[in-house]
Amino acid sequence: MNNVIDQLAGILEERKGAEADSSYVASLYAKGLNKILEKVGEEATETIIAAKDAQQSGNMDELIYETADLWFHSMVALTHLGVSPNLVVDELGRRFGLSGLEEKANRTNK
Repeated sequence: MNNVIDQLAGILEERKGAEADSSYVASLYAKGLNKILEKVGEEATETIIAAKDAQQSGNMDELIYETADLWFHSMVALTHLGVSPNLVVDELGRRFGLSGLEEKANRTNK
């Protein structure tokens, strides 16, 4: 998985300096953080709807597609803010070995 994330992170970083009309990602960067976050919210909503539909139908294709869109746009937001998506992967790795309850308790104590 890291290989795909590494590749995509590299492309997202390259697009930061590209002309807005050269790619979808470059156009998002040009429109700014609010537009990028709007897309994250839109994709989150579509993922929720796809999950509800998948529970009813048993078909997970749309859920997978929408989750990929959500992850992608989240990575665009991270990259726009100068944060490597690999830091999120590192954070997930850090949480291995912690129970969910322990991890949540650690967050509320910050």
